Amino acid sequence: MGPIYVTGHRNPDTDSIVSAIAYASLRNALGERSYMAARIGEISDQTQLVLDKFGFAPPPLLRDVRTQVRDLDYDTPPVLSGAVTVHHAWELMQGNERHIESMPVATEDGRLFGMLTTSDIAAYEMHFVSDATVTGIPLFNLLSSLDGRLFCDGAQPGELSGELVVALPGAAARPIPSGAIVLCGDQPDAVRAAMEAGAACVIVCEAPVDRELAAAGGDTCVIGTPFDAYRAARLIIQSVPVSRLCQKDNLVTFHLDDYLDDVRDTTLRTRYRSYPILDENDRVVGTLSRYHLLRPNRKRVVLVDHNETAQSVAGLEQAEIMEIIDHHRLADVQTAGPVYMRNEPVGSTCTIVTSMFQEHGVMPSPKLAGLLAAGIISDTILFKSPTSTDKDRTMAERMARRAGLSLEALGQEIFSVSAAGNHNPEELLFSDFKKFQIAGHFLGIGQVICLDSLDLNANREALLAVMEREQQEKGYDTLLLMLTDVLRVGTELLVVGDIDTVEQAFNVRVVNHGAYLPGVISRKKQVVPALSLLWG
Repeated sequence: MGPIYVTGHRNPDTDSIVSAIAYASLRNALGERSYMAARIGEISDQTQLVLDKFGFAPPPLLRDVRTQVRDLDYDTPPVLSGAVTVHHAWELMQGNERHIESMPVATEDGRLFGMLTTSDIAAYEMHFVSDATVTGIPLFNLLSSLDGRLFCDGAQPGELSGELVVALPGAAARPIPSGAIVLCGDQPDAVRAAMEAGAACVIVCEAPVDRELAAAGGDTCVIGTPFDAYRAARLIIQSVPVSRLCQKDNLVTFHLDDYLDDVRDTTLRTRYRSYPILDENDRVVGTLSRYHLLRPNRKRVVLVDHNETAQSVAGLEQAEIMEIIDHHRLADVQTAGPVYMRNEPVGSTCTIVTSMFQEHGVMPSPKLAGLLAAGIISDTILFKSPTSTDKDRTMAERMARRAGLSLEALGQEIFSVSAAGNHNPEELLFSDFKKFQIAGHFLGIGQVICLDSLDLNANREALLAVMEREQQEKGYDTLLLMLTDVLRVGTELLVVGDIDTVEQAFNVRVVNHGAYLPGVISRKKQVVPALSLLWG
């Protein structure tokens, strides 16, 4: 089984990233080592500062949790070299308890060369019913298949080609063509006659080889084998390299990262027995058949700081949701079965995760404690948010003592960079952006928290231009940007769309697409509920 991904929401804020890191750490500390924090959006400057301060790397980016080929219990048959004999390949196919029907053939560096099937071998051997001529059989392969010994004083041929002729006692006598491969028994006269006829090779079956006679053979090589003529003939045919037989053209392949939806479409359209699977370097790792698609292993996820499909990772409907840890309203995430869910009316998901550390008797490291304190401060806006509770402050203070830091100083450091730097208007709008569906209304709300909103408000025309473009392209009924000032404890609200509803909801006058909302700093508890009341 793959890892259990712990992931926050899209456009992740500090609380989302930190709670994912901390919860994965807690579960792994309890002995379940398969939990891995992930993110589904870019890291903000504020979050990056917090991670750098306490020595944590950003979680890896997880773009999609749809089922992929790597999640399937695909087959891993032997991968053949193109130089392997058909005989060896057939033994592998039949010797396997499942009787392998097809096998990949690879180059020396492991890249796909072709596919060999039992049908390919059967068709090849049926050819010899009407034509007993073999072509280009490596001498090395022939000696290996026949368990043979070579008796040849002259130059050894690299390959053998010619008509197979059986010259045993009782066999119908016929002229031996030049260049033939002759099979005989303990018959010196037959050996001599084959040499005189210019045979390319004489194979002596189940009998000693006359060394003097073999030495007088000139260009004819002589091979001794312990097998009877019938078996020897079969082994000669099967000594050809599999590279000659395998299918090399129009191969349909899949990669480990291919999604199950696309794989199903392809298999229904092509209907081959099996398909080679390649890794990111195009090396063969296995084969896939249609029955592998019947019961796929779904990716496993834990949702933190959200429980809404629109805020979650792409492909969530194909994943198995294991747990939900959140402090937002209950939304629309559906699960296939019962899951552990913890939803508390506190100001930060990090507060809940900190409580879980305490409940399980696990003391976070000083660095992780500092990270948790930063997550709580960030989401409660240093306890000024109306979502903030006594529990948030209590847990933050405990983590601050563990980390040996001041909450006030940490808060000043966090919010001083939340809007710092040369950010363009688009980056500011989407740094912390969430989508909502409320009574048929499509709402988008971005929020930038800073120590001084006046600097940001100076770029309002550029911000409004980006908002208007986004509204038109994405079809938002209303698009809002909250420029939240920590020191003033209020928000400069930029509005595009349903201005009348915003004016009614907050009892303000919107001028030039903007209005100041004193005391309003929470998107979740103040802005969304006010609009929801009017929209029903």
